[in-house]
Amino acid sequence: MPRRHLHTTGAAEAPLRAALGVLRTVLDVPGAFPPAVRAETERTARAPRPPGDGWAPDRDDTAVELFTIDSPGAADLDRAMRLARRAGGGFRVHYAIADVTAFITPGGALDAEAHRRVQTLYFPDGSVPLYPPLLSEVAASLRPDRTRPALLWQLDLDAEGRTVSAEVRRTLVRSRTRLDHAGAQREIDAGTAPESLALLKEIGLLRERLERERGGISLRVPELEIVEHRPDSGAGQAGGGGSEGGRSRGSRTSYEAVYHAPLPVEGWSAQISLLIGMAAAQLMLTAGTGILRTPPGAPDGTVGRLRRSAKALGIDWPHHVAYDEIVRSLDPRDARHAAFLQECTELLRGAGYTAFTGGRLPKPAVHAAVAAPYTHCTAPLRRLVDRYAGEICLSAVAGQDPPEWVLEALDGLPKELAEGAERAHAVEHECVDLVAAALLSDRGGEIFDGYVIDVREHDPSVGTIHLEDPAVIAPIAGGGTPLPLGERLRVRLTRSDPGSGPAKVLFAPA
Repeated sequence: MPRRHLHTTGAAEAPLRAALGVLRTVLDVPGAFPPAVRAETERTARAPRPPGDGWAPDRDDTAVELFTIDSPGAADLDRAMRLARRAGGGFRVHYAIADVTAFITPGGALDAEAHRRVQTLYFPDGSVPLYPPLLSEVAASLRPDRTRPALLWQLDLDAEGRTVSAEVRRTLVRSRTRLDHAGAQREIDAGTAPESLALLKEIGLLRERLERERGGISLRVPELEIVEHRPDSGAGQAGGGGSEGGRSRGSRTSYEAVYHAPLPVEGWSAQISLLIGMAAAQLMLTAGTGILRTPPGAPDGTVGRLRRSAKALGIDWPHHVAYDEIVRSLDPRDARHAAFLQECTELLRGAGYTAFTGGRLPKPAVHAAVAAPYTHCTAPLRRLVDRYAGEICLSAVAGQDPPEWVLEALDGLPKELAEGAERAHAVEHECVDLVAAALLSDRGGEIFDGYVIDVREHDPSVGTIHLEDPAVIAPIAGGGTPLPLGERLRVRLTRSDPGSGPAKVLFAPA
């Protein structure tokens, strides 16, 4: 599921950073790793599990010249690729995924902690990792010029980008080059990229076209950076992307919202990851054992709420235009469009996983946004489920049953993953509220224009307002008077405090 990308800068003692620290405690997110987990990590980081312990690489593929592409500060590099043309036409994709199983003993302390955490949690000022950094950022990370255990996918595509064949093997790899998105985009645009990187654009565009044909949709969710302005700071505004909410700094710490649009290369890279997830799902369905990502259709009222948000942001969404068409028409470099794309992540809330064995295939098996069967398998350093998906796919290719530790966990895994997703959603929701409170922290009593996008079913005097500028969504209480759902309304900010509890921001009709 796409998530909102939030990032903040500023001193640790600043109001927003301090509130984020408190939030970690309030939400009871996992803290430091227990001593037993750290001790096991230190042992296995020095020497991965021996081949006789149920794990062994099939071969050595260190000659495959892979590259990684990620954000500049990322250290948990769990995927690398090589793209090439096939002699008879079409393309060959090599895609290496960090082999976490090489470092984890089933039933051990590290395994148990991973089941407790389920996935990496993302806060605007940092993350709470699934695995200790010694594992996720060093020993298992596909850093350049380091031999690492991996699951290496090989997919052959035809000239239109359709999958012809797919297989995966356990092996050793050695990435050659680490790229960030901006640098990769510059090389591709300048025509100086080596063929393996240059083909990312060609294959990515073909896969995007196939996505449109099957009715799938990929959200180009921009990053929202919250820039701190301190009273004694003379620094200028952050550059890049559209911005909104900029104000004079005055005598108090204030914040500005700056949207950073994703680069095309990020979308092309995501298409390769989707390609692997779809191939993995097909292997599982053919084998009759697996775990699929199965989000439902749009929750009741979500599309209507999105339409009202579009109206608040001045985005024209005619009733005859489908959701996927309006999303593709948006420009994430436009601050209004960027804010709307952030809201679109709500459409897939409630997504879950469905496990199956013995050929009892799930119905439906199609991922609503991908418009095809799909599973998570390309980020095992950040998600628990990907480790299990990888093992199931290896077994499917070999024509064998998955390992016993996989089968024993499979039935209970969807519930664990759902609980982890609920925690991640709570973190994201609370962080969004904190960001809104920070952006409005020095504007108490001011009048704003907005649209009422929700009202409470049993009390229509309470609802949700979407401001026109800044693009903030927050609660509104009408004092007993029903709110005009879907209509424009002038409102007054009555509360804006990152540390004020659940209702950090509150408006009232002006």
